[in-house]
Amino acid sequence: MSAELRRSLGVFDAVVIGLGAMVGAGIFVALGPATAAAGSGGGLLLALGIAAVVAYCNAMASARLAARYPSSGGTYVYGRECLGSFWGYLAGWAFVVGKTASCAAMALTVGAYVWPEHAHLVAVAAVVALTAVNYRGVQKSTLLSRVIVGLVLAVLVAVVAVGLRAGGTTPLSLGAELTTGGVLQAAGLLFFAFAGYARIATLGEEVREPAQTIPRAVPLALGIALAVYALVAVSVLTVLGPEALAASPAPLTDTARAAGAAWLVPVVAVGAAVAALGSLLSLILGVSRTTLAMARDAYLPTALAAVHPRFRVPHRAELAVGAVVAVVAATADVRGAIGFSSFGVLVYYGIANASAWTLEPARRPLAALGLAGCAALAFALPLGAVLAGSGVVAAGVVAWAISRGRAVPPPS
Repeated sequence: MSAELRRSLGVFDAVVIGLGAMVGAGIFVALGPATAAAGSGGGLLLALGIAAVVAYCNAMASARLAARYPSSGGTYVYGRECLGSFWGYLAGWAFVVGKTASCAAMALTVGAYVWPEHAHLVAVAAVVALTAVNYRGVQKSTLLSRVIVGLVLAVLVAVVAVGLRAGGTTPLSLGAELTTGGVLQAAGLLFFAFAGYARIATLGEEVREPAQTIPRAVPLALGIALAVYALVAVSVLTVLGPEALAASPAPLTDTARAAGAAWLVPVVAVGAAVAALGSLLSLILGVSRTTLAMARDAYLPTALAAVHPRFRVPHRAELAVGAVVAVVAATADVRGAIGFSSFGVLVYYGIANASAWTLEPARRPLAALGLAGCAALAFALPLGAVLAGSGVVAAGVVAWAISRGRAVPPPS
């Protein structure tokens, strides 16, 4: 019988870990493309609320499933157990491709804030450095999550204070430029900034009284993140206005500069870099571990299932993930990476909600809302992201059919 993990986390710790997964680099980079899609400041704020509702549904579905199936692997396991092996595979495939794009977006965020003229070069260097760190088995601790959350929140509070004090335009009117498609597309892009909210649900074995703690921690963490994001969005819109915000690759430093707070520009750059590097470190770990699990089940090349004899990490999976992320970071646009990432992750959580539907009937309305929300946001994303995401998902289905079809006898 394997030893159980120590139950040491209360509500506060679970909320901090959830915030550490959410209040990261997404808010530093997602506001620009979301504003361009929404068409107005009011549309941006409305989209933020929609993204938060979908995130809440997804997180609660994940929490219920984690309580029922306390195994590592997330929706890869839930889909397999509730819906069948194909859906578990598809969830794992969507997670790997979506989060690989998230890794590239995080790396490009580091470049956009640290050295904008050479953002791709900085992004590749960040991927190489963190892949090397992960190769030696170094992981973020709860203490490190607290430090990163504290630093990022301090930077965001400074931006809000400077922006609201500076004043400026009044872009928040819910005017005639609002369209359903534009708001939903903005919500799909802002969904990227909430990525990681379900991290709390994966801590079931390490949380005291998980049946009570997790349902409390999830809405608390989401509520705090939503409040922070809304304040940041209002402050940035107040200084830059929707047009300048839509065109900005680094909106928070542009806000500090436009507000006359030159001293804050390097502080924001450091905060964005720390947030993005922390997210990138965690993402590479998660993608490589899911790759390991799928390789062990022969859904990916079995060579990727190797574990390093000294460092006890899936070193081949980590190197493969690092190489793919580096290539994407060297060639992709951060807005395209965000859209593609959101599509893959929304497919992943759509399967989570479908899996949660099979549990107790009383909770089915929430699962149905989450599933409908994931579908609506996924297909409202920019056309390029939808086509690319659909193509990659289709490639995964073909790979499944080829690998599994060999075991099925041909029809007579």
